[in-house]
Amino acid sequence: MCGIVGYIGRRDVAPLLLEGLQRLEYRGYDSAGLVITSPKATGLKLVKAKGRVRDLEARVPKRFNGTTGIAHTRWATHGAPSDENAHPHLSPDGAVAVVHNGIIDNASELRARLTAEGVVFASETDTEVLTHLIARSAAETLEEKVRHALKVVEGTYGIAVMHADFSDRIVVARNGSPVVLGIGEKEMFVASDVAALVAHTRQIVTLDDGEMATLKADDFRTYTTEGSTTTATPTTVEWEAESYDMGGHDTYMHKEISEQADAVDRVLRGRIDDRFSTVHLGGLNLDAREARSIRRVKILGCGTSYHAGMIGAGLIESLARIPADAEPASEFRYRNPVVDPDTLYIAVSQSGETYDVLAAVQELKRKGARVLGVVNVVGSAIAREADGGVYVHAGPEVCVVSTKCFTNTVVAFALLALHLGRIRDLSVAEGRRIIEGLRRLPAQIAEILEAEDDIKKLAEEYAGAQSMMFIGRVRGYPVALEASLKLKEISYIHAEAYPASELKHGPLALIEPALPTVAIVPDDDLLEKNRAALEEIKARSGRILAVAHREQEKADHTVIVPKNENELDPILMGIPLQLFAYHTALAMGRDIDKPRNLAKSVTVE
Repeated sequence: MCGIVGYIGRRDVAPLLLEGLQRLEYRGYDSAGLVITSPKATGLKLVKAKGRVRDLEARVPKRFNGTTGIAHTRWATHGAPSDENAHPHLSPDGAVAVVHNGIIDNASELRARLTAEGVVFASETDTEVLTHLIARSAAETLEEKVRHALKVVEGTYGIAVMHADFSDRIVVARNGSPVVLGIGEKEMFVASDVAALVAHTRQIVTLDDGEMATLKADDFRTYTTEGSTTTATPTTVEWEAESYDMGGHDTYMHKEISEQADAVDRVLRGRIDDRFSTVHLGGLNLDAREARSIRRVKILGCGTSYHAGMIGAGLIESLARIPADAEPASEFRYRNPVVDPDTLYIAVSQSGETYDVLAAVQELKRKGARVLGVVNVVGSAIAREADGGVYVHAGPEVCVVSTKCFTNTVVAFALLALHLGRIRDLSVAEGRRIIEGLRRLPAQIAEILEAEDDIKKLAEEYAGAQSMMFIGRVRGYPVALEASLKLKEISYIHAEAYPASELKHGPLALIEPALPTVAIVPDDDLLEKNRAALEEIKARSGRILAVAHREQEKADHTVIVPKNENELDPILMGIPLQLFAYHTALAMGRDIDKPRNLAKSVTVE
């Protein structure tokens, strides 16, 4: 969940590292630091600071020159945010510097052993254990020192290591936390995310778990933690550096919400087959015979991806008539699940590196399951581990909370559901109906975004609430869950989501004028049932904001959303609620792109 960036070459390294940290700050922002050296320097020079990257930048001396360096922006797991707990961590003699993403599970045991041997720790972090292990290794090369240390470490890591005696190289390693190499002209980069690299190179190598690399200015090599050489073939990143800029918006979240019409057009482009009223999803690696043999679909994701998976399960059941459900990946792998050979498992992750999802995929693969990935990042760990999948092509998403990637993920599920349905029992006419609905989505999303000023006024009116309820039925319930999560994440208003049908089974006790309810009310076969829920709330003096296809008489306010096909309506109904959460948080003065206690890519358990 933290950010790593490193460089070795001929350029002045400190500005490059600070620029890279700025691009990675969405991965962690409670402290930051950098360490640099050069072939002619004596020792390592370190600066770190509690707070944002700008706080670190203010501490960097004017004369802080070097051509090799590693840097880190942190999201705390071991130890509170402080100067001492910030990375990089130096060995007591100042010779070894380490930056680390992940969690060392046996850190307490190793710390106790090292303390007994006389080591004095300067921080509360698990990472410092690794620093001491490397520094105390008797191996002759830096590569061997790192390998020896990793042999006794249990847990997840993405690390970059420098040593004063080996100033011509950076050694990196990966196990469960992303590490990406950037290949330049007589210069090399390393980062935990391509966001830090694309301004300088689009040629990258993504390390696999159990893989290490040595970077020199004009060369790199990859090998396993056991020492065997591996073959690394660079690939080209499809995203330009400009994709990571704010583009005239005040926040990344606003930019990403506004990009959704184009993003949805991108995920549809080239995939629709009008001749057979279906879609082409070439990356599935699933032929028609195999698709027909599927008896159940299980979708695994975390947070927003889980909510997208819930909508996806409904689409698959509705269009393909295959029993489907979604489950949090973080729970799935701990309940010793029955893995059925006739079940298709789908792993959902925006980054493609979400640790809980990746671990579930690895467990499923170990048990012989077929797993597809629905991810946004090409070449990510889940994309590589899965048997096939669908890229959602949302483009880079920098804001910690997901908006356009959620929308594109749901559209990707609609494509998958249509594909499976047409292989099975969905008629040509029904396929054509869904395709026509998909094609209407970009223009309808643009229409919703044009009503932003009206949604902003509503958000300002509701921003004083201490708590809010979100309700929906069947297709509307996952929309309510996601909208509730968005409000919690960036406004810090307590919010709960319930199926509207469950109100009378307990949650009605909470209804009062001070607790507004946001109701998802699509114009479908459950319209009257949803209206009955509004009656129940109104009878108890509750305020209601409805998101609907027509004005709702019992609601105090209604946000009207254009109608699509019933199956696709959830895609549109969530978008005004993204704007609602955004403008609520804005009215409350929140740090929208970097909400407290959260980071973008959850690569720790």
